[in-house]
Amino acid sequence: MSITPRPEIEKLTPVAHGGFHSAHASDWIDFSSNVNPYGPSPRVWDALRDVPIDRHPDPRATPLRDALAEIQNVSARQLIVGNGSVDLIYHLAVAYLRARDRVLIAAPTFGEYAASAAIMGAEVIEYRARPDNDFAIDVAALIEQARACSPRFIFLCNPNNPTGIYLARDGIEKILCACSDALLVLDEAFVRFVADAWDARDFLRYDNLLILRSLTKDYALTGLRVGYALASPPIIESLEKVQPPWSVNAFAQAATIAALRDEQHLRDSLTALARAKNDLVNDLTRLGFRVVPSATHFFLVQVALASEFARQLRERKIVVRDGTSWGLPNFVRIATRTPEENVKLVDAIQRVLRAA
Repeated sequence: MSITPRPEIEKLTPVAHGGFHSAHASDWIDFSSNVNPYGPSPRVWDALRDVPIDRHPDPRATPLRDALAEIQNVSARQLIVGNGSVDLIYHLAVAYLRARDRVLIAAPTFGEYAASAAIMGAEVIEYRARPDNDFAIDVAALIEQARACSPRFIFLCNPNNPTGIYLARDGIEKILCACSDALLVLDEAFVRFVADAWDARDFLRYDNLLILRSLTKDYALTGLRVGYALASPPIIESLEKVQPPWSVNAFAQAATIAALRDEQHLRDSLTALARAKNDLVNDLTRLGFRVVPSATHFFLVQVALASEFARQLRERKIVVRDGTSWGLPNFVRIATRTPEENVKLVDAIQRVLRAA
């Protein structure tokens, strides 16, 4: 008799993501991944040279966790570091979700929320924002849907990937108060890209909140995979029980500590990126495209057919994110890069339009 996986696993399909793959050569330009195009701090490279790879890293990334706890002004018992924030999403599902639990997801959004819930046999329910309203989230409608389905988790990406919608402080607090029996997983992977972002740490006084943060997008450490979560000590303890030791490798720990010590590099790159985004949006608007307003450096652009638009750009060695996997076949997501790269994108799009 052959051994078969659980039925939940047999039904799973891989989640689509942006970013380079092995088929892309070094001369391609990647607008499909929402990372800081200016790269990591020079201090990162210095730190990597001294990493001892002949011994285990700290099993819980303790030096990095302590550094983050000090920066975030929280107890180390309120923080856990993972192999990217997606790693912590899956640990959260393993620690808390049971078969037939319900999970409410504010969509369109990051596909791993639904995948992690499905692995545990939970039922995924979507609140879906509409393109005709620029994907704005109706907080009252989301709360009403949550009350109707009594979810164990509510996944909310803020600012949202792929739409760039950023909910204000009062909207998040309304959800926390109205849905006290659900854990609100507030994914702030891209919050550093938002100008004048409000501080979600103020809401850690609520026991039904977990804040996810990525350290790979803003600090440009994507290939190393580092993220963390903030929550009450009991939630962090539950995650620690299911997290394998040595989840964060030695290079990732050393690089992140070095990056955290160079905030000026991050501030300078984010300032330059914001200017580049405004210029790119203006250029695309002048070409006649509808660009969905976004609080971040990435944004959705309406096109006739996303798969064909993306294919034509790939022929010119440029990658954008086809929105079809989000149920948005008429949108592509574009992440701003350097001004020089953005000019090449606009030029390639103009050539696609001329060839039509």
